[in-house]
Amino acid sequence: MFLVQILLPLYDNDGGPLPRRLFLSVGRELTERFGGLTAYTSAPAKGLWKSDADRTHRDEIVLYEVMTETLDTDWWRDYRRGLEQRFQQEQVIVRAQETRLL
Repeated sequence: MFLVQILLPLYDNDGGPLPRRLFLSVGRELTERFGGLTAYTSAPAKGLWKSDADRTHRDEIVLYEVMTETLDTDWWRDYRRGLEQRFQQEQVIVRAQETRLL
């Protein structure tokens, strides 16, 4: 079993809010494909990263999670690239970890 997490930014590169329809479509797509979804949206997480020694960037993000029996890395790679285009991001983080239900 795998837990796949997608970190999506709330704001575009100019600081404007991204359209709600983007998040709704991701939710529908993942629910349709994986039968369910957990979305952490009410208290956005804050992300920080350095692009160079002098500049720190900040993002507010939401986290979407799905559980899947198998990990189709080719599908996830393509889906991530599509998210990067839709959300106009250089990189969207999609990460997976093997997990065990207790």
